[in-house]
Amino acid sequence: MSSRIIRKFQEIRRDKGKAFIPYIMAGDPDMGRTKELIRILAACGADIIELGVPFSDPLADGPTIQKAAQRALDEGVTLKKVIALVAELRAGTQIPLILMTYYNPVFKYGEAQFVRDARVAGVDGLIVPDLPPDEAGSLLRHARESGLDIIFLLAPTSTGDRIQKVARTSTGFIYYVPITGITGSRLSLDASVAEHIARIKSVTDKPVAVGFGISTPEEASEISRSADGVIVGSAIVKRVGEPEGELKHYLLSLRNAIK
Repeated sequence: MSSRIIRKFQEIRRDKGKAFIPYIMAGDPDMGRTKELIRILAACGADIIELGVPFSDPLADGPTIQKAAQRALDEGVTLKKVIALVAELRAGTQIPLILMTYYNPVFKYGEAQFVRDARVAGVDGLIVPDLPPDEAGSLLRHARESGLDIIFLLAPTSTGDRIQKVARTSTGFIYYVPITGITGSRLSLDASVAEHIARIKSVTDKPVAVGFGISTPEEASEISRSADGVIVGSAIVKRVGEPEGELKHYLLSLRNAIK
């Protein structure tokens, strides 16, 4: 049986649309606000939601998400608590939910136990930025047995061999990072982004979603011309404390721009 993520992309493709995939940090500033944000994101047209798991050494993240992670850690948020949050959310929503975490919390949890608990709770996918497919063999085995999608990343520097490997291994979709910096880095929109996406699509029919550095409706619109999905993280995390009306206005501007 196909996953919720795969089914969502199939539905979007049938409608000739593109996926809006917002990211927030679980537990920032607290779990109650995270539940509210999930509701707001869904109401504003999110197709899939990424939930960050706070970690003390977030190598791929810029200052905005690092600070969000620290606020969540100060609240005592753990991977186990994030999984419990997903189980609670599942009582009210069937939107696909992806955890974005570093490998250390998964390793400490125990891969097999983590995958079992995540799937029982209703987690649909996993992104682990510091775990390349070459080193993910045992986690992939557990994930495939349970139906958990593992989403791998590609970058402008990825070789042809790496693209082929990620295209074979990644499930749900492929995450393309159009910059060589950290989250929140400035995105340069030029022809090379579309060219890299086309290169990936030439070897796979799996959806390609683009994240890192996208913050404005104009950027989201431009990316959506060639990508199957647009991921927005730091720009949303910066706004989690805004009044609901202002936050909704921004989210709807992104949703409307992603055609």
